[in-house]
Amino acid sequence: MRFTVLSLFPEIIDVFFSSSIMAKAIERGLLEYRGVNIRDFAWDKHRTCDDAPYGGGPGMLMMAEPLGRALDSAGARRRNLLSGDLPPEPSPAEGESGPGTGQTRPRVICLSPSGRPFTQELAREFSREKELLLLCGRYEGIDQRIIDLYVDDEISLGDYVLSSGEAAALAVIDAVYRLVDRVITPASLEEESFAGGLLEYPQYTRPEVYDTLKVPEILLSGHHENIRRWRLKKRVEKTLAQRPDLIRRGKERGFFDEETRKFIEELEDGPETAAESEGEK
Repeated sequence: MRFTVLSLFPEIIDVFFSSSIMAKAIERGLLEYRGVNIRDFAWDKHRTCDDAPYGGGPGMLMMAEPLGRALDSAGARRRNLLSGDLPPEPSPAEGESGPGTGQTRPRVICLSPSGRPFTQELAREFSREKELLLLCGRYEGIDQRIIDLYVDDEISLGDYVLSSGEAAALAVIDAVYRLVDRVITPASLEEESFAGGLLEYPQYTRPEVYDTLKVPEILLSGHHENIRRWRLKKRVEKTLAQRPDLIRRGKERGFFDEETRKFIEELEDGPETAAESEGEK
């Protein structure tokens, strides 16, 4: 899988790809990265990439012309809106090649607070692409015509505004690359947050006692089945307390098996019912 990042400050992104698990994945040939400096596609000697918005208002806006040339150079598809060419499906069609690349067109993502929310499900979807092209905004954002002509997905990290599209791009990349086959051991992904519609259970390591807090006895018991059940129950308990919306969605979509549904019912009925149920086992 390849990540291509268009940025006014590609050095911010470069550091991430040169360290830790990401660097090892690139070394093993599982991932590729290229950074594109948008300023290299500006016309004037000052490499200007922003201007005042039409209609007035504060701040500056990233200009369409250098962005368009940068996107063209990276193999992005420019839509012909005058001929009725509609935005493509999120995943590019097989065999549709970029100029001189011999590869499928990249899926173009614009990081924007007005985009659709980024989720673990979307991260999994992105991880199946051959190439993601991430467009990092700055200032007041980018000229809408670039979004209309090139962008497949506008993605938001949440209901807040960042000054740096690079920070948002790194969050998306970090969530996606670890899901690419063979980057991380599959077992490490099975019970983490959002897997199966639940948050991850609490975890502990040495020492057994820290301050006055002890590691739960069940984790020291060596009884694998009891530990598995305890962890599942804690996942349900934590999700109900912190993200009840995930429980509602999991019920609607049929994510949960019978054992999980039983824990949900017990914990929704109250701690006394759940404690009694545990005492019967």
